[in-house]
Amino acid sequence: MPSIMQPLREEHQELLPQIERLRAVADLIGDASVETLQRAVDEVYAFLTLHLIPHAHAEDAALYPVIGKVMGAARATATMSRDHVEVGRLTDELAAVRSEIATGYPDERQAKALRRILYGLYALIKVHFAKEEEIYLPLLEARLTDDEARELFGAMEHAAHQIKAQLTR
Repeated sequence: MPSIMQPLREEHQELLPQIERLRAVADLIGDASVETLQRAVDEVYAFLTLHLIPHAHAEDAALYPVIGKVMGAARATATMSRDHVEVGRLTDELAAVRSEIATGYPDERQAKALRRILYGLYALIKVHFAKEEEIYLPLLEARLTDDEARELFGAMEHAAHQIKAQLTR
């Protein structure tokens, strides 16, 4: 029988190939053509801004308050929300470097910055997902009813749509 947290686990599974792509794009620097690198950076930037950041917003708005309630500690997920802030900050840095390399291959400074940002995002997001999968989702599986889980996923979907609407204005 599937877990009540299966929808979130499936969403994570859908996002993981794009997270792996962050590392793969960092590995391209110095080897790929300028066109290939620019296209790859554009793709990971789009993934971050259009998919991952809305996912993070939905977690902050809907998932983490439920975890806090279940744990009896409203700030139990504060470190997870801080991860989201850092993902946003690194995404902003990626946007700046992306603009700099739009007209040519990255120079040494830009290449180092791009690698640092992409590898940093990769490590941060992989660990973040592992914490959710290994710590928080089992807790929710043990404590939420099916109706509470459905309500949670509805709230997460609503929050993700709100942020996507703001981003596409």
